[in-house]
Amino acid sequence: MAKVGIVMGSDSDMKVMAKAADILDELEISYEMRIISAHREPDVFFEYARSAEEKGFKVIIAGAGMAAHLPGMCAAIFPMPVIGVPMHTTSLGGRDSLYSIVQMPSGIPVATVAIGGGANAGLLAAKILATSDPDLLERLKGYSEKLQTQVQAKDAKLQAQGPSAFLA
Repeated sequence: MAKVGIVMGSDSDMKVMAKAADILDELEISYEMRIISAHREPDVFFEYARSAEEKGFKVIIAGAGMAAHLPGMCAAIFPMPVIGVPMHTTSLGGRDSLYSIVQMPSGIPVATVAIGGGANAGLLAAKILATSDPDLLERLKGYSEKLQTQVQAKDAKLQAQGPSAFLA
């Protein structure tokens, strides 16, 4: 049974939302990914959000651009955490999406990551789940150690070869 729902309003959001899926795959967390437009198919959206708890979802990651109603509407219906991922837009660079997601009314919170922050959305979902899953918590600690090792390797390369090693 999927623990995380990943939903986006358009296939144009896939590159960003796939980063959330990649993190969940790496941490061995099951998920279901869907493309559902809250505006173009409201009945399908409402059924998705209403049935998410019954499906076993513990967190929903919702990506949206422009009007960016998908995360907030998920949060209005789904009783557990929703993480909003604002998408970059051509007109306002994603600020419109960010403001739409982060400015939720009192009582309807949406955790919000940076514009295009799919990977961080996946990590935040994992951290939420890890509060009640000790095995997942250990996998998250291993992920953090891997990041630390990567930075140390880059610094060692810098010290050995200088800045030009990164400019090629």
